[in-house]
Amino acid sequence: MSTLLVRDAALLATFDDAGREIAGGSLLARDGVIEAVGATRDLPAHADRVIEARNLVVLPGLVNTHHHFYQTLTRNIPAAQDAKLFDWLVTLYPLWARMDAEAVRSATAIAIAELLLSGCTTASDHTYLWPNGARLDDQIEVARAMGVRFHAARGSMSIGRSQGGLPPDAVVEDEDAILADGARLIDAYHDPSRHAMTRVVLAPCSPFSVSPRLMRETVACARRRGVHVHTHLAETRDEQDYCLQRFGRRPVELAEELGWTGDDVWHAHMVHPSPEEIVRLGRTRTGVAHCATSNMRLGSGIAPLRALVNAGARVGLGVDGSASNDGSHLLAEARQALLLARVHDAPGAFSAREILRVATRGGASVLGRDDIGALAPGMCADIIGVRLDTLAMAGAAVHDPLAALVFTQPAGVDVSIVNGRVLVDGGRLAGIDLETLIAQHARIARALTAQSR
Repeated sequence: MSTLLVRDAALLATFDDAGREIAGGSLLARDGVIEAVGATRDLPAHADRVIEARNLVVLPGLVNTHHHFYQTLTRNIPAAQDAKLFDWLVTLYPLWARMDAEAVRSATAIAIAELLLSGCTTASDHTYLWPNGARLDDQIEVARAMGVRFHAARGSMSIGRSQGGLPPDAVVEDEDAILADGARLIDAYHDPSRHAMTRVVLAPCSPFSVSPRLMRETVACARRRGVHVHTHLAETRDEQDYCLQRFGRRPVELAEELGWTGDDVWHAHMVHPSPEEIVRLGRTRTGVAHCATSNMRLGSGIAPLRALVNAGARVGLGVDGSASNDGSHLLAEARQALLLARVHDAPGAFSAREILRVATRGGASVLGRDDIGALAPGMCADIIGVRLDTLAMAGAAVHDPLAALVFTQPAGVDVSIVNGRVLVDGGRLAGIDLETLIAQHARIARALTAQSR
């Protein structure tokens, strides 16, 4: 039995049902599960590992509901810097087609390192092309080695350019093979139990890269096997025009027709739903990954975050692809989401605490979990702490340390704990040679672009 004590935090924000915030709070975890939360005087003084948190604001680990790890290799590509989504994709597909298993593993490690340092303890990734022998197994192995809680989405594309889709034919897969591999991955890796570290998600890419048949059969398979499904939806006006022309349906209407709504479904972006569609998404408790930075970066628009939350949709945050953000900083994403919602609606559209709840409890709900996103007995010991004595916090932390996390320059975490394991200590990744990871990643990224010159 291994115990961990986070002791005497400047502020311990639980994000539990009561929204408790405890000045001088402490937390005791045993074998990766929280056992007690409360005032320091009410908890034990000793444990196998003790973290002194006197100068930290402590809160649940953040939950990232949408990412494309592999895209860390193609950030800031000059030809795609000023492109909208469809042109951006067409530019980058040929580069991504050159990846192999080593490239996917390296990109996964870099993305996870960034996420951990920015406060993320649970991440879902959506990789939808698997060239040159790369497999989802490669990402799962890296995530397990690095210790992050991982929802691995088996993405796919099946409709190439010759059939009216957007991707080149060279990067699409046979639909029966996609379905068979999804079933294999569920059998091999999916853990449905409480406190699971690895879960598998089935995730066709988008309405412009897969067929209605694959969408229907995927969600049917997922429901038979008890896993969740994920895709991109209603991201741009171009996508809306494509769906109307090809299917005679708006994107949300198409998803509804194909069975892609409900509490086991979540969509990335949801920038352009109609008011009536927002009501239906809320009524069905369909999930949404809000990707504020990527939507701005590509000029896609502003998602109606307040309306979706008010309607009852399950909403979390996603950093989205590292080539459309071009970063993996989840606390920065919370700040962007707060500010963009205020641009869209009003200065009081979201408070700092509300947006942090979206980043924690909201993300947990999107992924179908009731064991992460809050600091309470029985919850996973996924905990982050941010220092209050930094330059960015000066003049902010003394007034409201929790809100300062969102209103000030986005911070890196001082400590990050996943499943009771300390993965970031003193602002540094524990047991990971980051310099070597970066050097390997740079070599692979250069090789991808060198082939096109």
